[in-house]
Formats: sequence, C-alpha cells, structure tokens
Amino acid sequence: MTNTAAAEVPAAGIGVPETATIRSTAGGEPPRRKTFAGQIAASFAMFRNPKSLAGLIIIGVFVLVALFGDLIAPFGPMEKDYQALRQAPSATHLLGTTHMGEDIFSQIVFGTRGVLVVGFLAGLMGTIIAVLVGVVAGYTRGWRSESLSALTNVFLVIPGLPLIIIVASSFEDPPLWIIALTLAVTGWAWGARVLRAQTMSLRNRDFIQAARANGESLPRLILVEMLPNLLAIIASSFVGTVTAAVLGLTTLAFIGVIPITNLNWGTILFWAQQNGAFPAYWWWYVPAGLCIAILGVALSLVNFGIDEYVNPRLRSAGERARALKKRGLSATSAVTAVRPASKESS
Repeated sequence: MTNTAAAEVPAAGIGVPETATIRSTAGGEPPRRKTFAGQIAASFAMFRNPKSLAGLIIIGVFVLVALFGDLIAPFGPMEKDYQALRQAPSATHLLGTTHMGEDIFSQIVFGTRGVLVVGFLAGLMGTIIAVLVGVVAGYTRGWRSESLSALTNVFLVIPGLPLIIIVASSFEDPPLWIIALTLAVTGWAWGARVLRAQTMSLRNRDFIQAARANGESLPRLILVEMLPNLLAIIASSFVGTVTAAVLGLTTLAFIGVIPITNLNWGTILFWAQQNGAFPAYWWWYVPAGLCIAILGVALSLVNFGIDEYVNPRLRSAGERARALKKRGLSATSAVTAVRPASKESS
C-alpha cells in the first residue's frame, strides 16, 4: 500500500459523474489569517519606494548629527575666538564665525537637536490628537461626530502663529516640550479632518460590517480593523505636522520670540539679521537656511512616497516610469523611441 494523499474515487456511474474530478486538500496549507503585525508590516511598504528611502536617509543623517553633536562639533556653540571675528570659512572654522568669533558649524550642529526634538515631538503629539479626534468622529454617528467635527473646524480657522507667539511669550525661557505642545495644538486639525473622511469611508466596508456582526468590541474594531488601513494617511499627517512644526519653530526663533538659550537654526538666522550679515557675510545665514531647506525637502520626499503608495494612479505611474528608465526610455518624452531593425531581421 502506497502512502498517498489521493482519495479513492468510485467507478463511473456509481454516484460520481464521469467528468467529475476529486481533488484532495490533504497536506495543503490552510489559508493564513491576516494578523495585526502582518497588516502593519504591509502598511509600512510605503517607505520602500525610492522617494521615501531618499528622504529617510537624509533625515537619518540629521538624527545622527543631533545624537552625536558633542562628538561632531569642534567647538562649543557659544565658545568665542576673538582672533577670528566674522571670519570666512577656513580649515579651523569650517563655516566661518560670527561677530563674536563663535563657530557657525558648531552652532548648526548643536541647533539640529532642538529642531528635531521640537519637530518630531510636535508631530507625535499632533498626530495622536488627530487620530483620536478624526477616527472617533468618523466612526461614531450623531451628536458625537458632529461635535468633534465642529471642534476640528474651530481649530482650522484659529490663527496659529499669533497663538504660538502669545503662549511662547508667557514664559521667560519656555522648555522645548511647551513649544512642541503649542505647535501640536495648532497643527492637528488638518490631519483629523482627512482621517475623519477616510474613516467614514471605511466604516461601511464589508470587513468592518462583518467584524461588527461578529460582536467585535469598538476598541478592537478601531485598533485591529481600521488603524492598519489608515497607517499611510496617519504617516502622511505626521510628516506634514513635523514640517509645519520645524517651520514654526524657526520662524519663532527668527522673529525673536524664543530666547537665545534655545539654540536652533532660526536663532542663527536671528543673530545674522540683527548684526547686518545680509548679504556680505553669507556663511552666517546660508548654511542655516540650507539646513532648513534640506530637511524640508527630505520630509517632502517621504510625503511624496506615501502619496505614491496610497494613490493607485501615482503608484502605477511611478512603476511604469521606473520600468521605462531601466529600458533606457523616458516617460516624459513626447515621441516613443523606436529601435532600428537589425540587418539579420531584414
């Protein structure tokens, strides 16, 4: 007797038609059920495209500079060299010095930490508020949804910058978390509005209705069924909030609202403007401005990558453009290149 997985098939005419085919599933793997961890891993595929990877690499460089600033910077941020006042970039001072002989490269390195801490902390707090308000407002119905939607609309029309100036001016030396919280409170509404609209679309999907019919609790419906499908939008909201927080922090520092003890790139621009560095002493303001621009470009690249992942049209267009590039063709060319026929084929 052979040990096979095939079942015995009765002869034709005895209960089974001649054309019937019996397939045995013995030994086959049952269909795998999607797990929460697997859905999260699939959702983070948005960071695997070239745009997101390039943005993440740039952000990673800034993070390393912020973490190891004490080892990278050759001087202290306020250390003065009175023999090199307003000196152009040199071997000793890579990005030149200020009017007090302070090394600008060291100030930029130490200022990176404050920018990233405030930016990512504000992005995290703002995203948490946006998720709580947006998802609950989109899933619930009646007065709860309308109340949260009205609250979101109120924060959408509140002028952010004047409110930030008022709050920051109330403290003699505001800590970084106060600045981040203020920026988060004024920047969560747009993300909540988008999440509410997407959640209202998801709550009528078949898998949500099936989970509700099975008696799943509300926290499980939101955490297990909805959030993995909203991760791309949540990530996009986080990136947008971080970008707005970085620009808000540097703006507050540039106009002099934040004290000079909170060193960041905006503080460098403030002292450059106060001491007449424009336009002669370019090394005083250009590097700080470039850092703000490069970080903004990196965050935008990550956001573009997320948009390409979320939007099927953008994703298919990107895949088609990359496939044409591998073949030496351009997706933007008006005329398709035609390869000449070889002599053998003629």
